[in-house]
Parts: sequence; structure tokens; C-alpha cells
Amino acid sequence: MILIKGWIIKYFSTTATAKRLGLEPKVLFAKLQEVNFIVREVEKWVLTAKGKLAGGRIKTSVKLGDYIEWPESFDLAQLPAHQSPDAPIELVSSTKIGKEFGISANKLNYLLSELGWVNKSLKGWVATDQGLKQGAVQSEDTRSGVPYVRWPDTITQSRSLLSSINDIKGSNTLADNSRATTAEAKHRATDGHLVRSTAEMLIDNWLYMAEIVHAYERQLPIEENVFCDFYIPTGKVYIEYWGTSNDPKFLARKEKKLAIYKKYGFRLIQLDAADVQNLDDILPRLLLKFGVQAY
Repeated sequence: MILIKGWIIKYFSTTATAKRLGLEPKVLFAKLQEVNFIVREVEKWVLTAKGKLAGGRIKTSVKLGDYIEWPESFDLAQLPAHQSPDAPIELVSSTKIGKEFGISANKLNYLLSELGWVNKSLKGWVATDQGLKQGAVQSEDTRSGVPYVRWPDTITQSRSLLSSINDIKGSNTLADNSRATTAEAKHRATDGHLVRSTAEMLIDNWLYMAEIVHAYERQLPIEENVFCDFYIPTGKVYIEYWGTSNDPKFLARKEKKLAIYKKYGFRLIQLDAADVQNLDDILPRLLLKFGVQAY
């Protein structure tokens, strides 16, 4: 288990992971071998570079010796769109990626942090659970011990990363936002955000007055074209306001969206109309669960 500034990444052995996925251990071992995440060498399983990109790591135990373990969110069926089990792998640093896009390594790391793929440690950067899903490999400077993250070179093909880079370089326009919406954004919040309902305005105002940095209608850092209502970079928390609609089409979209949040393990706060009338009591408590302190 890794603890990073309140973030906990839990790891489980391959056998324990199989049980979590509802598989027989031998079935999971066979699947991992099939996609070349592990190989059999001298009567033991060995983790490959591809397996490391998928989040696997080697754990040493006095009783068991070396064995392979996987992050809690590991899902064999969910390789990043930019990564193929059969593709040759080259790991690159933030410095090299930054040079390709004409931005500094420091700016790129903060961008990756905003996406929820890395966290700033006391010195250096540490991959998050979401970063591991993108193929991040945690590394450490051999002399200073400062942690840093390397990425598969194909990360530069990630739509989420490209969109964020275009954002900070001013290349994205309103036309890039293809979110299907039914209401016009005509309610102006105190911080200047134009939102689509009175309830969203109240939520936005509450976050602003609590001095919590937030984004409105931020695209989720995934390949699917999905937008949240609010995103709080501190804590990597998403907020969805569902309102009171019982329209079948809306409820179907809601369930689909919730499935995506669950699929990627995103931190989510859900609010309804009753919650909006009591934000002072509800939001501080829900945010604190994710390490975000209000007031």
C-alpha cells in the first residue's frame, strides 16, 4: 500500500486480484501471460515492461520471496486507448514530452496533476491510481531519491492529454466542446462562470466563497467524450448535480454517466435539489472525505 498526501493506492497479489475480479487464479495468470504482462521463467512468474505499464510491480516478502502485485483498480480489459499489449514500449520523461509540445517539464507535470494522473510529493512527482492506468511507471533518481514518473511514448496520443495541452496553449475554442446540452448557460455565478441552472449557480457560488478552486463543465480525462458539472483539482473530486428530473431519457444518461465514474474510479460527489438548500452542512462534510477542507 502506498500513501501519498492522503491518497492511498492499495496493491494486491495476482491471486488476490483474481478473487477481486471473480476469476480463478490460474485463469488470470493465463490471461496476463496471453497479453504479455507476465512471462514464466525458471519456475517463477516474471513481470514484463508491459506489465509494469499496466500497474504491476514486484513485492518482496520474507516468507514468499518476490511476487507480482497489482493496483486495486487493475482491470485487464481496460488498457488505455493509446496502449496496445503488442506494441513496442519506450518510456519517456516529462521533460521529453514537454519538449515535443513546446512546454516546460514543470508545466507538463502540473497539467498531468490537474488530469489526476500524478500528485506532487514533498520533492518530485508520484503517479496516482489513474496515472498507473495510463501506463505510468514510478521511478526514483538514484542519487537524490527524488521520485519522478515515466510514461509510454504513446501517451502523446492520448486525447485527454492533447486536449489539456491545447487548453493551456490557447488552441481550444468553444467549438471543441461537443457536450450535448439541453439548457443554455445563462446564469452568471459570482466568479463569472456562466452555468445552466439556478442550482448550479448556488453550487458555484458556494465553492467560490469557500475559496475552493474549481472548474465548470470540465471534460473528464478519459477517451470518452464526457463532461462533469464541477471539478475540484485539489483532491481530484468531481461534483454532479442531478436535479429532480424523472424523465426516462435523463435517468438513462445519469446511469450511463455514473457507470463511467465507477469504471474509472473517479472521486464523485452527487448532489440533488434538497442538498442545494443545505450546502453549508453537506458540502464541507462530503469534501472532507476526499481531503478537501472548506472554511
